[in-house]
Amino acid sequence: MNGILREPTPQAWVEAAVARVPELLADHANCEKKAASSALALMFAYPEDRTLALALSRLAREELRHFEQVTRAMRELGVPPVRQRPGRYAQELRRALRSADPARKLDQLLAAALIEARSAERFTLLAPRLAAPLDALYAGLAVAEARHFELYLDFARASAPGEWQERLRALAAREAELATEPGGELRFHSGPPAPH
Repeated sequence: MNGILREPTPQAWVEAAVARVPELLADHANCEKKAASSALALMFAYPEDRTLALALSRLAREELRHFEQVTRAMRELGVPPVRQRPGRYAQELRRALRSADPARKLDQLLAAALIEARSAERFTLLAPRLAAPLDALYAGLAVAEARHFELYLDFARASAPGEWQERLRALAAREAELATEPGGELRFHSGPPAPH
């Protein structure tokens, strides 16, 4: 992940997440649904790319299994599901993406790679700090999300061999700002909550 993420997660975010696990879990469950939905949206957008469609079909199923695992953990811990508005991280990252193909496809693949890499990094940071059942769950998810980030990155490389690195640098810079700037609320991909 260090090769793709421009800035590490701030320690202040980790401390806030460990102190506010129910809030984190509610957002995490929603993130897993969004990850599956994003993979399906890419399949619909590029049906002619059969290799991508098959890979994303498997990825979407895995993300839904992750959602089920997180939902089970929430039930065990007595954490209710929460309906949330979209978070700033994904909204602002989407705003940085180009809207016309073929640039749009590259940007969507790179954004997905960055989100998965950030997820893997944060699972890795949190797993040793959390009690069962979350410690083992998050350790396993860190491995899966790292695999997902590599998959998206491989497809990005293949889709634009001459452009992907330069475009990744630009999107990674924006992603780093969104993941490290203090914000209003704790989300799985937010910066640390701003002190009151």
